[in-house]
Amino acid sequence: MTTARISTRESDVLTLLGEHLSNAEIAARLFISVRTVESHVSSLLRKLQLPDRRALSRHAITRARPTPRPPTAATLPVPLTAFVGRGHERTELAETLRTHRHVTALGPGGVGKTRLALATAEDMTGEFPDGVWFVDLVPVTDPHRVSAAVAAALGTGEQPGHAVDDAVLTTLTDHRALLVLDNCEHLRDGVAPFVERLLAACPHLKVLATSRARLMVPFERAFPVPPLSCEDGDESDAVALFMDRAAAVGWPPGPAGSEGVTVLCQGLGGMALAIELAAARWPTLGLDGLTTGLTDQLRILTGGARADDRHRSVRAVLDWSHNLLEPHDRTLLRRVSVFVAPFTAEAATHIAAFAPLTTAAIPDALARLAEQSLLTATPTPAGTRYHALETIRQYGTEQLAAAAETDTVRSRHLTWCLTATTTLAADHDEDDRRARFDTLADDARAALTWAAALPEHREEAHRLALTFAGLAFTRNLLGEAQQHYEQAAHLTDGTTCADALRQAAAVAGCRRLGDDIYRLHHAAAQAAHTVGDPTAAARDLATAATAAYRFSTSFTRIPPVTDTHALLDQARTLAADAPTARAAVALAEAAVTHDAFGALQADTANAVDDTVTSAERAVRLARLTGDALTESAALDALSGAHSWAGNTFAAATAARRRIDVLTTAPRTPASVHEHTDALAMAAGTALGTGDLLHARQWSERLAGHPLLAEAGHQATSWLLITGALAGHTDDVLTTSERFRDAWEHGGHPRSLSLGAAAASVAMIHGLRGDTDARDDWLTLAERADTPVQHRLGYGAVFDTLVLLHHGDTEAALERTAPEPHEVWKWVCWIWLHWYLALRAETAALTGHPEARTRITTARALVTGNPIATAQLDRAQALLDGDLDRLAATAQAFTRAGCPYQSARTILLTG
Repeated sequence: MTTARISTRESDVLTLLGEHLSNAEIAARLFISVRTVESHVSSLLRKLQLPDRRALSRHAITRARPTPRPPTAATLPVPLTAFVGRGHERTELAETLRTHRHVTALGPGGVGKTRLALATAEDMTGEFPDGVWFVDLVPVTDPHRVSAAVAAALGTGEQPGHAVDDAVLTTLTDHRALLVLDNCEHLRDGVAPFVERLLAACPHLKVLATSRARLMVPFERAFPVPPLSCEDGDESDAVALFMDRAAAVGWPPGPAGSEGVTVLCQGLGGMALAIELAAARWPTLGLDGLTTGLTDQLRILTGGARADDRHRSVRAVLDWSHNLLEPHDRTLLRRVSVFVAPFTAEAATHIAAFAPLTTAAIPDALARLAEQSLLTATPTPAGTRYHALETIRQYGTEQLAAAAETDTVRSRHLTWCLTATTTLAADHDEDDRRARFDTLADDARAALTWAAALPEHREEAHRLALTFAGLAFTRNLLGEAQQHYEQAAHLTDGTTCADALRQAAAVAGCRRLGDDIYRLHHAAAQAAHTVGDPTAAARDLATAATAAYRFSTSFTRIPPVTDTHALLDQARTLAADAPTARAAVALAEAAVTHDAFGALQADTANAVDDTVTSAERAVRLARLTGDALTESAALDALSGAHSWAGNTFAAATAARRRIDVLTTAPRTPASVHEHTDALAMAAGTALGTGDLLHARQWSERLAGHPLLAEAGHQATSWLLITGALAGHTDDVLTTSERFRDAWEHGGHPRSLSLGAAAASVAMIHGLRGDTDARDDWLTLAERADTPVQHRLGYGAVFDTLVLLHHGDTEAALERTAPEPHEVWKWVCWIWLHWYLALRAETAALTGHPEARTRITTARALVTGNPIATAQLDRAQALLDGDLDRLAATAQAFTRAGCPYQSARTILLTG
């Protein structure tokens, strides 16, 4: 196929062909004639050497697909001991992975599945150019958290508007990579569907899993991991492993003992864990002690109907190790098995210190268990932490059940988790809180999973879910926070249920999940109605209706207009004279009836004066409630109403007041959601008035907000727009990389601000003359925004700036041809002053007969906007041929913080 260059306009036409639009639709979209479109189509067919229009559409779709950027691969964990033997298994497992997309290494606990998987993955690193990742699923107790664990290993954070598993799919799509999922057996219900979806969405990905049982998913190839071979005597893998581990503890058995070691390894069934445990005890028991102890245990455990020989061998070593302990040490081992994550001696005391154990006995017993390799002791800045290997921990839980202590110990563990999470929630040291949360989280999740299933622990489970949800929110685990708020709601009823649902809705707002905001407030209304609280029910119904309009661009399916009107009618009926309910209903009326928020589903024929009046009433009633969040939401409606009325300065004032109002609001999910939205609107409306200084300040605060740490595209959108209009080229190009990476990893979300941000980057590339980069970012803008009408606002502004920069004044005149009232909703928002000023300037530069009229009309609206005023002064000077006045406008642009327009003025003076 030819590589002939196509023009920018041809590229625009080609992109729209990829959307399967007709010539007439393309003409309307690009503001050109149908005949011009036909000419471009013919030219494209000739240049691209394609046979027909259908082939052009297919080519456009392929061309628009972005090339995924591979994430940085994490380093495989480095075991502390050498890998011994298994040369044949390593080769065979690698060959199996080369010919199958999903391989599961199967075998009982302790056979060595993890070490074999790690060694094989290390051998094959060079065969996966996009990375090899290892995910340890041992700490995960909830099947729904599998995708979160994988995302953490990939370094992929949760993205607003998308589930965590969507972020994983986006990260790995089209990458040639290997994902190692270790210890899947306890999470098969979560791993199986996740892997199936992953393989279907990522055709070049391969998965190596380790498990005690098959995952039973398509593409799975089972690879049984055998015990270590003992057939070659002292040359066997089993004996080599024992020798290596015994030497590590300082007592190598030497050649004289090799025959006895072979017998011992045979008795252990060749199980890697059993051999390592036996070797660790060589210094204290010697070969004869090991053999005697092992023989006794094998005799006790022979003939088990549910376990094969290898399983009995592992259990024999564990039983034998367990029986060598003092009675109090056995008790402690089984009781601390409830800990999922490493724990301290203090935590162990809370759980295990009841008869026959005393508080004073716990530290010494922990040390003895560590000495015997049943626990691993690790020094940390917060003190020594202990952890049991997963096989030993599972063995301990079996012993706990056998001792009839499961309910007692798990209840104490639940109480400890409740106390720890409550204490942590009251800690305001953010840095310390994050670290403490990470060490506590897995145990809290495990305790919650256990308690939530038991009616007698329902109340404690509710409190833990509620507290843990708040902690997860502060840790930026928004998806998990919402999940646990909803869980807390299901574990209770009445008012507390409704409160938890509202918290979940607020987190959904932070995640930009409009459907969930609507659903959860509706559910909260039902819960409030059930307990006879009509005021709360009215407030929630009105809030749900408002959300459908206020956050319409964040919905995957906007609720039918009839449904939202029905909710509003119900809210009116229930509200009575309660101030909070009346304020909520007034806001819903401004949103639903008068379209104060410019919703996608609203009637564009609304009377703007009525919209302003309705929003002002909502603000008055909101103030009477004394609630900062209620007043902020109403001010948002007022800001929007003033925008549609063309009163840009009033819109900016209302938006700025929101930030002041929220200053005293306590930090909750609802206030954080309201605050980030307020910062975005304050930045945007300040931009609309030409106040670049405050626009940048609020944009920078938004970009640095902790909530958006994992959502760089949402964080930097207004920073990009502000920087582009000011002319800070280097800053925009640098920030655009963060924006693009986050947008791609976030699953390509869509919103007005994201489309405008991408278009602003395209403008910068256009000013620099890099047409390829500009076309690339314009394509991204098309994909990042929602309705095409948005391009009538920011699209017209950015396109016109590029056209004027390159002297194409006639095209600029055409791009700003529509009167503002013809596209009022999209131009009037924050783009009205920019549009009016550019429209006047293009008329002046082209000698348009209405140039002076356009300047005069614009001045009546933009007075007070330093940038728009300077543009009009420049246009007037161009018309009058007054070079002195023209030069003076350069200083005006400089004072307004707009170096690009200042430099452009100097060029226009010649």
